[in-house]
Amino acid sequence: MHPHAHVAELTGLDERATAWGVRLLVRRVKPSARDARRLTELEKQTGWEYAIIATNLGPRGLRGIGGSHHVHFVDAVHRDHAEVEDRVCTNKAMGLRNLPSKTWNVNLGWALAANLAADIDAWTRLLGLHDDTELARAEPQTLRYCLWHLPARLVCHARRRTLKISSTWPWKNAFLTCWQRLSALPAPT
Repeated sequence: MHPHAHVAELTGLDERATAWGVRLLVRRVKPSARDARRLTELEKQTGWEYAIIATNLGPRGLRGIGGSHHVHFVDAVHRDHAEVEDRVCTNKAMGLRNLPSKTWNVNLGWALAANLAADIDAWTRLLGLHDDTELARAEPQTLRYCLWHLPARLVCHARRRTLKISSTWPWKNAFLTCWQRLSALPAPT
């Protein structure tokens, strides 16, 4: 829970919510400087950013999970779902948005390739870029520019291949660190 966040339930204030069988929760948090542009007039006046959640997680919560009926639990569940929505946006950026054909089999192969690319992107971030503050949370377009479209030459000499990376490329060290970490992983069995 954010130290300056507050959560309250508003279900009793709206009879439609009770009739529909949903719970209404409101969350307020001190806005960051990044969020200052998109605040409403009320949020600017009060100094809080508000978010309203409508959920079908009932007042009894989830079966078998103690405390799941509390508003803080429901708030945490819904905030965690934002990560799922972020991955959907990433998959779309990796090609899932652009189906190339009108035939099912071609689009099925395309969707599989786009999902594999998104998985490689996610695992690369997790295993190779976890401590790089700039690239660990970068958008796919940024990673394409910084790492995947690397200005380099593959040189073959004396039965060895060498990757010659431009010394002026700003993300050279990030690429090399990521490559070394991924290369050190054990082979799948």
